[in-house]
Amino acid sequence: MAFVDTASIQVKAGDGGKGCESHYRDLWMRYPRADGGDGGPGGDVIFVADPHIQTLLDFRFKKHYQGERGGHGSSKGSTGYSGKDVLLRVPVGTVLWDEGTGLLIRDLSTAGDQVVVAKAGRGGVGNIRRRTPVPPTQGEAKMIRLELKLIADVGLIGFPNAGKSTLICAISKVRSKIANYPFTTKQPVLGIVEADMRSFIMADLPGLIEGAHLGKGLGIQFLKHAERTKILVHIVDMGGSEDRDPVDDYEKITHELEEYSDLLAHKHKLIVANKMDLPDSKKNLKRFKKKFGSDIIAISAQERDGLEELVARIIELLKTTTPTSI
Repeated sequence: MAFVDTASIQVKAGDGGKGCESHYRDLWMRYPRADGGDGGPGGDVIFVADPHIQTLLDFRFKKHYQGERGGHGSSKGSTGYSGKDVLLRVPVGTVLWDEGTGLLIRDLSTAGDQVVVAKAGRGGVGNIRRRTPVPPTQGEAKMIRLELKLIADVGLIGFPNAGKSTLICAISKVRSKIANYPFTTKQPVLGIVEADMRSFIMADLPGLIEGAHLGKGLGIQFLKHAERTKILVHIVDMGGSEDRDPVDDYEKITHELEEYSDLLAHKHKLIVANKMDLPDSKKNLKRFKKKFGSDIIAISAQERDGLEELVARIIELLKTTTPTSI
């Protein structure tokens, strides 16, 4: 299934039905009696968070949604039927924005959360209740922007080819694409990590590059998913493969997070020195610790070395860290 995390749609709630202007008179009545019933209300447009849906793909193909119009009132005081609501199911973690005002409507961060985004029109009043019938009102119409932010406990960040996909495959049951070229991961990958009777969800996010906050590379499309995580695990290629400097890599990614949002800049981060099986890794790690401190976990995802310590450290941090919403 294609992973789609943004969409814009137009919604319109159903209009109210017309009230009826009708009079009844039989052979024994001198004056006719008003008996026009009210019109029925239209249908609302409602969004609900469904844990069985993983993507916004459906909203890329259908852009317009409309609630049913309410039924018209009729004689003998009969009220028109109520229009059917439109129930739109979206993945858990979908954020709804009003494109007209730019305001947040609702963050559907929990399964079962729902919100009425377009209120239906009220039915007209028939002359059984009013001497002059009251016309119905129209349903609300809005442009809605949907933005999906994956809900994961841990987000993996780092330069392309830093070893994020290798790591998530090594400690979870997910099988992400692994290859020796940049941007092998083109969409977020979620994996469940289980250890010591505990489990957590880890997200492998596409690699960042310098200038990502300006739209370069793929990372900018998926940084929003990192905002929901409890902690970030920053994977650094300590072997300096592809002629990159680990110190420079770390500084550049940190700068991209700061430029993207304050939320990411201040999120708790765990630094992981990967590819410690490469020749220059120990020398680079010593230089790296001298500049950024010694709170760094050294691993080799390829050789599966140091992974138990890393998972234990992540579990310990998750116990004391609370998630952030939008």
